[in-house]
Amino acid sequence: MAGALTLAKGGPGSGCTLQGTPRPASLSQPGDFVIGGVFSIHYFVSSTEHNYTSRPKAPHCTGSLNFRNVRFARTMVFAIKEINNSSELLPGVTLGYQIHDSCNSVPVTVKAAFQLANGIEPVFFPNQSCSKSATVHAVVGESSSTPSIAMSRILGPFSIPQVSHFATCSCLSDKLQYPTFSRTIPSDYYQAAALARLVKHFGWTWIGAVRSDTDYGNSGMAAFLQAAQAEGICVEYSEALYRTSPRAKVRHVAEVISRSTARVIVAFVATGEMLVLLSELEGMLMAPLQWIGSEAWVTNHMMLQFRLFAGAIGFGIPRSVIPGLRDFLLDLGPAQVSNSPLLTEFWESAFNCSLGGSQTAAGQKTCDGNQNLRDLLNPYTDTSQLRISNMVYKAVYAIAHAIHSIICTGKPNIPPHCNRSILVGPQQIMEHLRKVNFSRNGYKVSFDANGDPVAIYELVNWQMMRDGHMEFVTVGHYDASAPDGQVLIMNRNITWAGGQPKVPVSVCSESCPPGTWKAVQRGRPVCCYDCVPCAEGEISNATDSLDCITCPADYWSNAKKDECVPKPVEFLSFHEVLGIILTACSVTGACIAITVAAVFYRHRDTPIVKANNSELSFLLVFSLKLCFLCALTFIGRPSEWSCMLRHTAFGITFVLCISCVLGKTIVVLMAFKATLPGCNVMKWFGPPQQRLSVLAFTLIQVLICVLWLTISPPFPNENMIHYKEKIILECDVGSAVGFWAVLGYIGLLSILCFVLAFLARKLPDNFNEAKFITFSMLIFCAVWITFIPAYVSSPGKFTVAVEIFAILASSFGLIICIFVPKCFIILFQPEKNTKKHMMGKISSKSL
Repeated sequence: MAGALTLAKGGPGSGCTLQGTPRPASLSQPGDFVIGGVFSIHYFVSSTEHNYTSRPKAPHCTGSLNFRNVRFARTMVFAIKEINNSSELLPGVTLGYQIHDSCNSVPVTVKAAFQLANGIEPVFFPNQSCSKSATVHAVVGESSSTPSIAMSRILGPFSIPQVSHFATCSCLSDKLQYPTFSRTIPSDYYQAAALARLVKHFGWTWIGAVRSDTDYGNSGMAAFLQAAQAEGICVEYSEALYRTSPRAKVRHVAEVISRSTARVIVAFVATGEMLVLLSELEGMLMAPLQWIGSEAWVTNHMMLQFRLFAGAIGFGIPRSVIPGLRDFLLDLGPAQVSNSPLLTEFWESAFNCSLGGSQTAAGQKTCDGNQNLRDLLNPYTDTSQLRISNMVYKAVYAIAHAIHSIICTGKPNIPPHCNRSILVGPQQIMEHLRKVNFSRNGYKVSFDANGDPVAIYELVNWQMMRDGHMEFVTVGHYDASAPDGQVLIMNRNITWAGGQPKVPVSVCSESCPPGTWKAVQRGRPVCCYDCVPCAEGEISNATDSLDCITCPADYWSNAKKDECVPKPVEFLSFHEVLGIILTACSVTGACIAITVAAVFYRHRDTPIVKANNSELSFLLVFSLKLCFLCALTFIGRPSEWSCMLRHTAFGITFVLCISCVLGKTIVVLMAFKATLPGCNVMKWFGPPQQRLSVLAFTLIQVLICVLWLTISPPFPNENMIHYKEKIILECDVGSAVGFWAVLGYIGLLSILCFVLAFLARKLPDNFNEAKFITFSMLIFCAVWITFIPAYVSSPGKFTVAVEIFAILASSFGLIICIFVPKCFIILFQPEKNTKKHMMGKISSKSL
């Protein structure tokens, strides 16, 4: 490595010598215990070509000064000065320091690490042993992750504790590789989780990602992408660049950003890479982007000059107040800075003048001694938001407390006593450093087993002030140790990119409303999806549902498919049109039956009533009235009693009706037989026998119904099979055998009655009631034969309507065919209702 300072052992008696050209410390002070410091005070380092014929020249820092890191170095000096003046921490012990400039370069950082471990003396000692205690007891630095990794690999074998104030790479938490590394700034592991939670909080699921092509950027972005995936966030692109990348590479990254559809960009980028990227983006026309920044740049005042970042948000180290630091930083004059090359360069850069004794550049004035730092506003003098400076401050105090715990003793209310003569090695300081736990200026300092502090951040928003300048405004807090629900807290309004009043939208697909589910588009990330409506009977009651939920059995989805509502219960009701029509028909039929009975009763002594077996006629009219009224039991909400009543009442009343018709048919046949000589059959089928036959036929049906109700009676049932979207409330027949036995018995009597009536159809006219019975039975049988397939195939309440129609149709057929002709003669043709007329017709037929 060019210019690296390493040990080499010569021949016998030559001792150990240092190889390479040492670089003096930028700031130094002797002390009982010396703390090293490494900061990126310059931005760049000169590059030279090696010819391999001569010793390589030492790297030379170039470029402008990083005023912010100059403040970090001076903060370390201030902390050591404060400790040396303290009577409570290390009283009587002096801390010294050696602060080196890494020039933001890994080779220079490695050389600084070697110098801190070995010193800069050309010969250590003249014996043959090359073992020697480290020059410094601990090191504060470096400012970036990659140089800190390189420095930790050098200091680790010497067990020299290293406390970084700004190296956030989560890889440095690996104690197997970096056993002596600690830091006062949280690991990027926590920052990545915080950024992912922040993106999720604002509903951004489609983002772009840019990172530095360094250990810091690659490790931090990897942690963020893992956390983002767990939160359901998709990344449209992930690009990397480095500040020395070719222009074509940087332009490619800028073009990817400008062409993308993601309006939110998470940038895990160091300041150097951000400056290079902005130089390309500023010349492009594109819609405002919502930048989400990491700590490396989001709180850097140097970036405030770029209007492109207006509205940016990100997590920064909490602001702090260090009493006396501002006065110390500004307490510099020409006489003081002239003793330090670094401070001289700083002074000349800050005031753009040349101090006496230094070479004056062309056009540069000589400093006249009237310059005052209090008149300047730059990253060095701006102490309004001390963030990383406080990390430096805490790192120095953590090392001091570790040394204090080794060499000092004390009891409560007694000033501590420190023994400077105790030989303290870096390994001892390392062991005690991990155990420190104290508070300074209200800020707690402690380390976990990985050397990391508790992750606490401020949510910083870049807000434009009324006078046109931007400022960092704290709008929230993040505390990884807080309980769930209190980890991320917002307490102020946020200014968004482009001055938008609402949170910007950055999604690949719009949110799926309730009633739909997300179907991922083939070949695209999971955040790109189509919203598919839920199927019937399924709902989604939340936005962006991954699937639909099936409603319970007695519920159904509403029209919007976002709520399960109780299924409508359907049954034939008295209040609907069909129910009203059937009720009216039923009541009308019953009224007709009553009217017929009244007509027959009033004209009971007339020949036509007497000739048609008035007793059976009255019983038949009564049974028909019951049949009409029986239809009403089928209308209305089914209940346990109504289900049993409707089927048994229907079966019994119809058997009573058919029994009467069958009795009348048998009477007609027996009456004809009785007119034959020597036949005395009517004595076997008189009124008592007629009553007994009707009773016997009816009792058989009653017995069937009793067995049916006893074994498996009808019961109300919620039918959810026929219709999925509604419940059919119906009467289940219970025992199918019982149901079809009732219908079969009615059918058997009907067929028997039809056959007997058919045989008697050609009897004399005064007995021509058989013709009407035949026709009525023909209608009855036709109705009930067509009823069976219609009953089986009719859905829901129409099944009941078909059954009621069959009852009413067959009842109307009987009453119309059997009684209406007689009532017509009785009421409108009374001249035919005479014995002479009837006997005349008989005589004419006989001739």
